[in-house]
Amino acid sequence: MELKTIEYNLSVCKVTDISDIDLSSDFFFIGKTDEELSLVCKTEDTPQYTTERDDGWRGFRIQGVLDFSLIGILSRLSGILAEHKIGIFAVSTYNTDYILVKEENFERALEVLASEGYTVA
Repeated sequence: MELKTIEYNLSVCKVTDISDIDLSSDFFFIGKTDEELSLVCKTEDTPQYTTERDDGWRGFRIQGVLDFSLIGILSRLSGILAEHKIGIFAVSTYNTDYILVKEENFERALEVLASEGYTVA
């Protein structure tokens, strides 16, 4: 399975209003529930007004479109990283999964996954 690195520095934050988010940016995730409005975006695109913000994330995605019948892909990746004491922030889209790790763990995470047979591009 191939993992594709994301070249951006990322931030994870909470905002109070969707109008604060630059929807023209080419990379972001918005999660809205009855309790919060969360945003993952390029650090440079982080809205000026956030209620909470955590910078210093890097990420990679599982290449290709994952069929919904595939089971355990995210679980296997997160398990490998957990065994090496690397915490994650995961985001899923219709097509695939994204895994974010803190910047100081990024290279080590990729090395660990490569040693487990994943191709990192």
